[in-house]
Amino acid sequence: MTEFLASYAWLIWLALILVFLVIETLSLDLIFLMLAIGSLGGVIAHFAGVPFLVQIPIVGAIALLLIFTLRPPLLIRLRRGSDPTKSNVEALLGLEGRVVSPVTTTTGSVKLSNGETWTARVFPSALEQKLLPGEPIFVKAIEGATALVEPEPAPPAAGSLPSERHTS
Repeated sequence: MTEFLASYAWLIWLALILVFLVIETLSLDLIFLMLAIGSLGGVIAHFAGVPFLVQIPIVGAIALLLIFTLRPPLLIRLRRGSDPTKSNVEALLGLEGRVVSPVTTTTGSVKLSNGETWTARVFPSALEQKLLPGEPIFVKAIEGATALVEPEPAPPAAGSLPSERHTS
């Protein structure tokens, strides 16, 4: 068995490279690419005459070195061009709007500034627990298909600092 490993270790490393590359195409996380490059180090070590039991730690060391040094900057470069625009629920949080039908802790509807009309409830910790049509609101949270809203804070008095709105 030892003779077989010594003679055909390069085939084992090539098979691992192929498996790692196939998995990498499915995951796109660059970990399996680093493992494939580490396995390439095993092929090179084999043809340099290094025994198989020494090739294994060489492959592991190369793979770990690449995972911790090369992978992070590559991931940053790959994700640099991604779209920073908020979407889905994240885009709705903090959005302003107006009450369409009275909003209470159980029912109501609002029209948001993006033009969408949502069923709504008053956010549980809001000071006012009933909002009347026409009142300005902002979205504090989303639960399923219901917007949890709070009344828009009153504009600051002249000379005072504006209050900050926090979404959770």
